[in-house]
Amino acid sequence: MQVGADALAAIANHWLARFEQALATGEEPALVQLFHADADWRDVLAFGWRLRTVSGAPTIARILKQEARETRATGFRTDPERTPPRHATRAGAKCVEAIFRFDSAFGRGSGVLRFRADDDGEAPRAWTLLTTLEELRGHEERVGARRPTGQSYSRDFSGPNWLDRRRAAAAYADRDPRVLIVGGGQAGLSIGARLKALGVDALIVDRWPRIGDNWRRRYHALTLHNQVHVNHLPYLPFPLTWPMYIPKDMLASWFESYVEALELNYWSGTEFMGGRYDEHARRWQVRLRQTEGTERELRPAHVVLATGVSGIAHMPDIPSLRNFRGTVLHSSDYADGEPWRGKRALVIGTGNSGHDIAQDLHSSGATVAIAQRSPTLVINIEPSAQLVYGLYSEGPPLEDCDLITASVPLALARRGHQLATAHAKELDRPLLQALQRAGFRLDDGEDGTGWQFKYLTRGGGYYFNVGCSDLIVEGKVRLLQFADISEFVAAGARLKSGETITADLVVFATGYKGQEALVAKLFGEETARRVGPVWGFGEAQELRNMFQRTPQPGLWFIAGSFAQCRIYSRYLALQLKACEAGLLVP
Repeated sequence: MQVGADALAAIANHWLARFEQALATGEEPALVQLFHADADWRDVLAFGWRLRTVSGAPTIARILKQEARETRATGFRTDPERTPPRHATRAGAKCVEAIFRFDSAFGRGSGVLRFRADDDGEAPRAWTLLTTLEELRGHEERVGARRPTGQSYSRDFSGPNWLDRRRAAAAYADRDPRVLIVGGGQAGLSIGARLKALGVDALIVDRWPRIGDNWRRRYHALTLHNQVHVNHLPYLPFPLTWPMYIPKDMLASWFESYVEALELNYWSGTEFMGGRYDEHARRWQVRLRQTEGTERELRPAHVVLATGVSGIAHMPDIPSLRNFRGTVLHSSDYADGEPWRGKRALVIGTGNSGHDIAQDLHSSGATVAIAQRSPTLVINIEPSAQLVYGLYSEGPPLEDCDLITASVPLALARRGHQLATAHAKELDRPLLQALQRAGFRLDDGEDGTGWQFKYLTRGGGYYFNVGCSDLIVEGKVRLLQFADISEFVAAGARLKSGETITADLVVFATGYKGQEALVAKLFGEETARRVGPVWGFGEAQELRNMFQRTPQPGLWFIAGSFAQCRIYSRYLALQLKACEAGLLVP
């Protein structure tokens, strides 16, 4: 029989009290006894100012003992202001999940503690533990009761008003921003908003002429592939009247409103040309090129690359492509199928962009073929692709869902996604079997971990089916294998069989180069080598160089889904604020 929240809170508080005592005394054996042998501890800035996951009770105990003296964490108790302790199922295992709070030498922390439901006795051991630093003491966010009340909001009839001050602040005529954020998508807006709330002077720059163009300029039919309640930006949730799946133009207009409502400094039509770091001054010297051709030089202390998981468009080197007399585009340059009505198109690549562009062209009246380069994961948009977001429908408030999401260590996440992928394959079996009969090559990710781990490790390789798979099955979009193309000729692509696939348009939906290539372009090969790989999981069981300090002082990265940017912008902003306050060395 399951016990209630009060009893679960008592059990959790007993464990937390023992944990606090063991931290205070530095007794490593006592710490070991608090954890299952195969436990995972994920720490986000609370102990050691980094993002890391530590596995195994002895290793967890050793590192906690090393970090405890500087952290001076105390006051561990379940948080009465958040979702009460409850029974849950995570990665197929029944557990007890409790949100707690604590204080440290640096500020207020939060965490999530999990026990396995089958633990016996009165002293259960932790299965997983999350500890996070949520706010810096003396440098709390200026929100709610701490909202700004200073000169910019005063009724000074003789001086400049709010709009005058906003324009002057955004112009940077007499100062440099402390933080320069490159990219005005969800990543850039999220970290910009967080820094604004912490009182850190930040400027967002984006090469497109209008705020939101990074979504507005994508192909005509684009709609987000996950549901609205997962995709809120910090501080300002989407209206309750919004559709379940947000159209790209609706989102683009929201970005404009968001920048205005949150008073973010944003330069549109401004391309970041690169820069170099002055080790002595601990500042960057960067060049910006604006639409009208003027250039600005700024000297921020920090540069945050918020340009997405991928940077530079990848176009395969195909010597025979120069023979083709039609139009060649990368998917990033494709806008709309209407100009191709009645014409023939060949799409290379079977990820989300390739499928969506093929479907858009077909819907516009073009004759379309799609060429598959490698096996691709296919999953129906409803309900299968939404299974991984089940937590956000369980009832906890958004902030609690975000904390619980952050609490899942890599090993547990992998197992959870394996189960979700297996479930999705059962739900989608008729479609997948029909695709295989049509000659489509399928996969389900490394070790069956599914689409989200494909995204986290390589940034693509999957398709959320919103209809193009059905067109392929029905033969309305012709399926080819790229390996069967012998060469490109003036009229299109000649197959090894001798047949020519005639085309007026060839679209390469072939993805993007990794962030390392963008770092090399903007800051030089030496900096790229120093930073190393960006994205994908490293030895600390975390995304490499994301959301935290990198080997290059003053260079930071943020990217990912709306949820990732919302969650981790908090922790990136805390580190930047800590650097500005002298609490952390960049």
